[in-house]
Amino acid sequence: MGFADKLLHVVTGKGGTGKSTIAASLALALASRGKTVLLCEVEGRQGIAQLFDVAPLPYEERLIARGTERGHGDVYALAIDPKSALMEYLAMYYRLGRAGKALDRFGVIEFATTIAPGVRDVLLTGKVYEAAHRNSRNRGARSYDAIVLDAPPTGRIAQFLNVNSELAGLARMGPIKAQADTVTTLLRSTRTAVHLVTVLEEMPVQETIDGIAELRRAKLPVGGIVVNLVRPQDLDADDRRALLDDTVDPGRLRAGLDAAGVPADDVVVEELLAEGRNHAQRRLLEGSQRELLTGQDVPSYELARLPDGADLSGLYELAEQLRAGGMV
Repeated sequence: MGFADKLLHVVTGKGGTGKSTIAASLALALASRGKTVLLCEVEGRQGIAQLFDVAPLPYEERLIARGTERGHGDVYALAIDPKSALMEYLAMYYRLGRAGKALDRFGVIEFATTIAPGVRDVLLTGKVYEAAHRNSRNRGARSYDAIVLDAPPTGRIAQFLNVNSELAGLARMGPIKAQADTVTTLLRSTRTAVHLVTVLEEMPVQETIDGIAELRRAKLPVGGIVVNLVRPQDLDADDRRALLDDTVDPGRLRAGLDAAGVPADDVVVEELLAEGRNHAQRRLLEGSQRELLTGQDVPSYELARLPDGADLSGLYELAEQLRAGGMV
């Protein structure tokens, strides 16, 4: 059944494609299967809080939704920031409670999370790993059946997920190498799937194709392609072809409008034909982009454009579309 058995779902996509919306909808879809799900974000935008219309999230796992409006599984949310992740890491693995706070006062934490190359991404992915593999160091912490990560955009997703592998190559031994190795093992395992969100436009589709190639080169597991904001096909193939070939009879169109009680002069008829041609050209372009995605040999799932936007009820609607399409 698609990717329902995966532990970690990483969701990426070009800006403007609805990446965060799809991550939230995927979490709801998984929860509707009775799973306890953690929805994480790492970009500091508080996108989850905005989507679910709740207060800004602290560095703390909070229940924000049920799997369906009737209630099945649960969705918890966590906004991961590198500074809090480092403080937690120092407390859990090195027992630096007060000492960690002292380091913070001296600016060491700020240096490590903003200046040191790669450390920020290591901490963010490390926290995701900790949530996936709870142990005795985090006593009483909740266990999750699935984790959905609203990840950075496609342009830097491979670098973001592969940073632990690069760190492991630099650190030859010790706890840093061990931590990096374990995180890399999860990210490259069959328990993880990296899903790419796109729309049927040239730039997002090309970035999706490039992203798939980069993920494969980095030996990271490609999940599914989610084609978002798909418009309905208002005209069939024959009508679209007639519009593109400019073979539509204006007289027949006017007669049809008259029969429907819609008054139409030459200006109205020409405007309708122009709008029809634009619609047909748009669908032709979308069809060519769809073919490019099909050629990637990756499962694809299409989600309809929501007329009222992605409010909370819209998230549930998209979650049901993901379920109905077989993604989870």
